[in-house]
Amino acid sequence: MPLMEISIVPVGGHTPSFSETVKEACRVVEEKGLSFQITPTATVVEGDLDSLMSAASDIHRASLQNGIQRVVTQITIDDRQDEPMDLESQVSKVNGGR
Repeated sequence: MPLMEISIVPVGGHTPSFSETVKEACRVVEEKGLSFQITPTATVVEGDLDSLMSAASDIHRASLQNGIQRVVTQITIDDRQDEPMDLESQVSKVNGGR
């Protein structure tokens, strides 16, 4: 199953913090019923490609609707076809199966 890493950076907001933007992104992902994991610099979402692209679009739009005048959205999609992949297995591989 594809994984998408998404990072939203609001530009020109009233505060240098963007934790509210991250919370909104997580709300959007939860509403879509997708699994996700927050990291210090991005959020990783698991789902089929169409759902991921829809989530990215909705997250971007939601950020703009919250009064931010400019948003920079970066996405990376990892879509492996030779074997199954999900959030849990990818983290487990790095942690040595711990």
